[in-house]
Amino acid sequence: MKGIHLFLADGFEDMEALGTRDVLLRGGVPVITVSITDEYLVESSHGLQVTADTSWNDLEVMEPGTGADDLMIFPGGMPGSKNLARHAELMEILQDHWARGGAVAAICAAPGLVVSHLPGLSGRRFTCFDGFEDALTAQGALFSPESTVTSAPAEGAGGTLITGRGAGHAVNFGLAILSYLKGAEATEKVRAGLML
Repeated sequence: MKGIHLFLADGFEDMEALGTRDVLLRGGVPVITVSITDEYLVESSHGLQVTADTSWNDLEVMEPGTGADDLMIFPGGMPGSKNLARHAELMEILQDHWARGGAVAAICAAPGLVVSHLPGLSGRRFTCFDGFEDALTAQGALFSPESTVTSAPAEGAGGTLITGRGAGHAVNFGLAILSYLKGAEATEKVRAGLML
């Protein structure tokens, strides 16, 4: 799937979605927010209503040429993470994106509920919210309680995987994605602008 897409389901965690988007936009990364329903309006786990850039019905899935700089982002939150994972067509697109070498980023519950749909996770390092690691460790992935973890692809096994711990780590998660996409200099500039 070409481009940088952040997927929103009803019940998404506010900080994890909007904080990540904010950091990336500050770094000059064009992020497209996608509602996974045919409605543009999506409600967060705290009742905030957000208008996505596109709805599922209007989403253009451009798969040919998908590469390492193309990224699918999944915020956590409940029931947002469950709603993402239950979207069969989204999970099919995710698997195809991964098979083509596209990068995947997920935070909080989303690594355990969404990323666990991917093959080839054995030996990959990841982090997530406590209690959501079992589905990944069962596949041989290696849990680490760090703020964020970036795991480079093994030969022939998907793309880069970027994971974050939870809402309190949303800015770090955004910075980890930015570092992957734009490098250290761009990331430090945004970090300084945030006074971190």
